[in-house]
Amino acid sequence: MVFVLLTTTGWTSGKRPRGAPRDTWAAATAAWRTDRLDGRALPEPTAPPAAVAAFFAALRPAQRTRLADAHPLIVGNLDGAPVALRYRANRITLHHALATERVRVGDRGLSTEGHLEAVRRAHRFEALLSRDRQVLAFDPSGQGRVAEVFGDLVRAQRISVVVPGVDTNLLTYQRTARRYTAPYGMAESLHAAEREAAPGVRTAVIAWADYTAPSGVGVDAATGRLAASGALRLVALAEALPGSSRVSLFCHSYGSVVCGLAARRLPGRVTDIAVAGSPGMRAETAAALDTGARVWAMRDADDWIADVPYLDVGGLGHGTDPVAPEFGARLLSATGAAGHGGYFLPGTESLRNFARIGVGAYESVSCAGADDACRSESSGAA
Repeated sequence: MVFVLLTTTGWTSGKRPRGAPRDTWAAATAAWRTDRLDGRALPEPTAPPAAVAAFFAALRPAQRTRLADAHPLIVGNLDGAPVALRYRANRITLHHALATERVRVGDRGLSTEGHLEAVRRAHRFEALLSRDRQVLAFDPSGQGRVAEVFGDLVRAQRISVVVPGVDTNLLTYQRTARRYTAPYGMAESLHAAEREAAPGVRTAVIAWADYTAPSGVGVDAATGRLAASGALRLVALAEALPGSSRVSLFCHSYGSVVCGLAARRLPGRVTDIAVAGSPGMRAETAAALDTGARVWAMRDADDWIADVPYLDVGGLGHGTDPVAPEFGARLLSATGAAGHGGYFLPGTESLRNFARIGVGAYESVSCAGADDACRSESSGAA
């Protein structure tokens, strides 16, 4: 029965991931582990962000720079390392990745498809190397991962994190057509809307495409395997954010599965989790997420995700529909959202609601119903 439901709603029809350049993490990790600084071993790449932050705080500026220049892939993705140092390290890795792709572009032995992919990757790396880009995480291996910051992350009073869904990779991270359906456009749009909503509040938005997302709406999208590993990365990001600013998560589609699995482990500074076009959060109710954050949900009337089976049988499906009354989330208006991919379109009520949450203007959000139930202190999990 479950197989039939998944088949008839498109969940098993997605494309499979293609091969990609060789993973360089093993070599980078080995070099990092054998390096020494004044005779001391460097922290493990998987060390808790607090331990990493303490390590870097004890270093001289020249020592930090030396590590970023010698180990850019590690430092650029090391939660707890200084933000500016990660920006520097990721620019170095991007230059290396661009040089590699330019060689591949000139390789006459590549297939037509391989050549096109190399060209697209080179263009993506060139764009990310633009002077004003702030790349917080970057991994060119496999289908690739990236996280980028809009605004001043260190000085921000409010930080928002955009967690995207299926088909998120380096090549889909930014689009010219359908700009606001891609992580870069989503975060760019949200940052502009937050500045409009509260010009006096210092905000930063992270386009967080730093997890391995399902490729298409196939079996991976119907299970929680990739979301579980993504949740671990999301928790590490939240724990590593600088300062003490409040943090809001904006989780789209499969990204809401990631947020649901991360919820109970998130630090207390995460005050809000808002989901849009969600297939479920791997919980039967908002209270079952076991988080002190407010839980918000919205869905456009024309969003096809409503036709996905909201079930959890044998590991397939992600549980209760977050916009169902029995789930208990604060239900937001999504007016103007234009289907599954349109929640971050400028001028929509869905985007304005996200921005209001992001800057803490809770009294201004518009609820899905005719009343103001979503603004009530008794509404939702928190």
